Amino acid sequence: MNPGMPSSFPSFSTRHAPFCIALLCVCLASLAAAQEKTSAVISASVDVRPADLLVEPPGANWISYNGDYSGRRYSSLAQITPENAAQLRAQWVFHIRDSNDLEVTPVVVNGIMFVTAANDAFALDARTGREIWHYSRPVSEGLIDDASQHHNRGVAVWHAKIFMETDNAHLLCLDARSGHLLWDVAYAEGNKNYGATSAPLVVRDKVLVGTSGGDDGVRGFLAAFDAETGKPAWRFWTIPGPGEFGSESWPGKMYLRGGGTTWMPGTYDQKLDTLYWGTSNPAPDFDGGPRPGDDLYTDCVLALDPDTGKLKWYFQFTPHDLFDFDAVETPVLLDAEYQGQPRKLVVQANRNGFLYVLDRTDGKFLSATPFVKKLNWAKGIDEKGRPIRTDAQPTAEGMKVCPSFTGATNWYSPSYNPRTHLFYFFAQEDCGTSFLKPEPFAEGRGYYATGVKRARGEKKEKILLAYNLDTRAFEWRYPQIGEGSSSGGTMTTAGGLVFFADEAESFEAVDGRTGEQLWHFTTGQRMHASPMSYAVLGKQYVAIASGSDIFTFALP
Repeated sequence: MNPGMPSSFPSFSTRHAPFCIALLCVCLASLAAAQEKTSAVISASVDVRPADLLVEPPGANWISYNGDYSGRRYSSLAQITPENAAQLRAQWVFHIRDSNDLEVTPVVVNGIMFVTAANDAFALDARTGREIWHYSRPVSEGLIDDASQHHNRGVAVWHAKIFMETDNAHLLCLDARSGHLLWDVAYAEGNKNYGATSAPLVVRDKVLVGTSGGDDGVRGFLAAFDAETGKPAWRFWTIPGPGEFGSESWPGKMYLRGGGTTWMPGTYDQKLDTLYWGTSNPAPDFDGGPRPGDDLYTDCVLALDPDTGKLKWYFQFTPHDLFDFDAVETPVLLDAEYQGQPRKLVVQANRNGFLYVLDRTDGKFLSATPFVKKLNWAKGIDEKGRPIRTDAQPTAEGMKVCPSFTGATNWYSPSYNPRTHLFYFFAQEDCGTSFLKPEPFAEGRGYYATGVKRARGEKKEKILLAYNLDTRAFEWRYPQIGEGSSSGGTMTTAGGLVFFADEAESFEAVDGRTGEQLWHFTTGQRMHASPMSYAVLGKQYVAIASGSDIFTFALP
């Protein structure tokens, strides 16, 4: 017996060692077999049928980037409430090596979580965070601008297939059970400035993808591929070619580099059988000389037929944009009484500083409400939905423009709670001095025609807003403390909460009706992603990407 051992500790002889080692090996083998069996059972249950994608709102499963086709980011789970939210505790953290500033929203199907980072995909046990499989692909060399940062916002799921975009605009199809590559399609060729940063969207048997590069002189498009084979189904070019409607804005070869990219997922109305997709700014960003007129279909929401890609209608938020006011913010679909009658609405808080409400059956303009104080590029919006412009525009000497090029809001996700009738989103008070310096297009570099500088001492201010569609007024405001440098979005639940990434490196929950702070957890990393919620074995979880990690929380 060792001198330090308590006298009651049983004696041990080396002759027992072989037996103990053998017993340990058996136990470890049994544990490994049990874990392998559990993974096999869970993985085999990943079979997302088209009918599953139509479920609204999401419950135990969060099947797509926004949870469902509506873009509302509203979860039907209600286990976590304003009364118990303060008891939330971290359950597990999954660290992704060689990554930072993750922008992914996790997708969960029957207890399996799928996340991406750059060109990597992971399947995790959503209850424990244990890795099930990992698909890895090297990041692409020679990319520029947004694509060179290798951001990836997540996956789409169809039956037992996982779809993801790569940084150089390839659509990959992976086996959901193993992570093995099934097929690989390059879908943006002919211009080295293309990239991709989005999550795909599956509608019926088609996978929909877009590109980044709207600031770099590419021709934007939305493309659909057969989900089984990867064969092209249709392509809608957001920049009209010669002789097409709207082509007068694109003389010569300008249509080949007019921007209008589709770098965020759209939404879908199953009853109207219509896709709603936002497009980015025109190029060059700050020089309107080479692109006269309205510059269709940049800064638009497009209503498209999902089977053919045919345009049903469009609405342009910022005609002849000179400020980089992308309109890729989520077009949120909701049914509500509006101005005394029931309407099918599409709502978007736009980067240009106005919150728009449209009739989604025909694109009719209903209203536009300014949501920031610092707004000088337009005096308002007329009865047809067109901006009433001021003389604010980029100049060689520089002119102050509000909002700045990062917008009064941006791609970070809004949410809508049908119980509170409130629309939640982040606003940003910010101005910049816009400069103009014409430049020719060249592959391998941006096509901005100069840019924006912030005045010394000028700071951004972020505010979480709750907009009441019944009263057309803001119900509450929750100012953020920080530098305004995050890109975190929101998610709301049937439990009456709004979850979001704040400006102080914390994940927060507030009361959806009042904006009262209820809970926060400091991750110690900036957040550039939007939260989601799911359930496993009846237990509700909330999750968000922060820095290089996936954080998951639940009640004790």
